[in-house]
Amino acid sequence: MSAVPPLVALTGGLGAGKSTALAALERLGAAVISTDDVVHDLYRSEPVVKAVSARSCRAVAPSGVISREAVAARVFADPREREWLEQLLWPLVRERISAWREATIAASLESPLVSPPSALVVEVPLLFESGGEGLYDASITILADDALRRARARARGHQDVSARERRQLTQEQKAARSTFVVVNDGTIEELESKLSELLVMLARG
Repeated sequence: MSAVPPLVALTGGLGAGKSTALAALERLGAAVISTDDVVHDLYRSEPVVKAVSARSCRAVAPSGVISREAVAARVFADPREREWLEQLLWPLVRERISAWREATIAASLESPLVSPPSALVVEVPLLFESGGEGLYDASITILADDALRRARARARGHQDVSARERRQLTQEQKAARSTFVVVNDGTIEELESKLSELLVMLARG
């Protein structure tokens, strides 16, 4: 019976290149998922829509769609609103990740002719801030130069970068708590090469 691939959290500061690293890991044979995508999906679920609407009807359009911009404005302006939203979403996100892990492992066991994933990698921007690091076998922090990170973040439409960063640990603090650290200071090919070496180390245990 094949060994169960490790469950690995991928994190890093805003604009460090987490999504680029996640895509590279998928190309290298890992099964991947992003908690941002999970949250997007949860924002379309009836229980979350009802809870957010009851909390702030302005955050939900008449069509029943949650406005991420309206929610973000509330949580960045009021720590109590952010805490409420995190308490609503984080347990649901963890349930989704657990279900994804089980389904991915089951699918690999049912298809003996298909190679199992080298790792199960979950992109978790707020891994340590949410207290979720204990759920994973290992963690990876992606590091990048501060000026480069902020330029990338602004290019993606994140205007108030400083406000977003204030609710997170610094990337140095994230790195200090991670199992592995990968510096994203070159090309995508160079990043992929570093991640390939890391997957080999994970496979060795």
